[in-house]
Amino acid sequence: MPNVTVILPTWNRAEWLETSIESVLTQTFCDFELIVVDDASTDSSAEILERYSGKIEKILFPKNLGVSAARNAAISNSDSEWVAFLDSDDFWHPKKLQKQIEQSKIRTDCPIHFTDEVWIRNGVRINSKRKHQKREGWIFQPSLALCLMAPSTVLLRRELLEAHGLFDERLPVCEDYDLWLRLCAQYPVALLNEKLMTRHGGHADQLSQREWGIDRYRVQSLQKILNTESLRPGDRSAAILILQQKCNILIQGFRKRGNLKEVRNYEKILNQYSIH
Repeated sequence: MPNVTVILPTWNRAEWLETSIESVLTQTFCDFELIVVDDASTDSSAEILERYSGKIEKILFPKNLGVSAARNAAISNSDSEWVAFLDSDDFWHPKKLQKQIEQSKIRTDCPIHFTDEVWIRNGVRINSKRKHQKREGWIFQPSLALCLMAPSTVLLRRELLEAHGLFDERLPVCEDYDLWLRLCAQYPVALLNEKLMTRHGGHADQLSQREWGIDRYRVQSLQKILNTESLRPGDRSAAILILQQKCNILIQGFRKRGNLKEVRNYEKILNQYSIH
């Protein structure tokens, strides 16, 4: 049994796929397996994956089911102590896994680890804004406004997924936001403050680019968490406050578009939650 399972979902990302795979296979830490889940790609991804036969595990979906289903299938087909994720348009730096495993032996109080990253948008390296500043410890509240942990930086203990559930396959986007919040409500997080992954953004096939109004899915996630998770009083109040803010933004947007049905829907959600 490998110490780490690396999960790499892909869908029509032939342009990036080989670089992503190579960045895993050339890690200085070697006790891992790499599972690539091809979510019914129609480009040349299959040919690329065939070249890595014997070096990677493959799961091939007959139809496109989404990134959450792809990650969940790989999780269910592995049994390592640790699980790491890599998106197929990102790549790891050579010592990413080694440094995180070393950190996990020092920071034994934290079952979730993540790193800083280099961010490339439309081919240009950009500096992170203040709102994206990385934090560690109990980061549930700072993570409510937006997702602070890029999936491709995360290493976590499998037992957390077994205890608290996998990615929510009903969410086309914000599935990472949803899972990280569920976990960060229960566990502290360790930050390795080094840029050990490069992520790419801004390209047309990115889920966040294809979906309008992604706050709709953050609201959906927050509703579920408020209704089902055991939250500390301060965390619950903070989650309700962010839900209210996001609902008000969506109400303004739908009102401008003349979509009164959705305005009434989010007004109804607002009336369901209050801070005591």
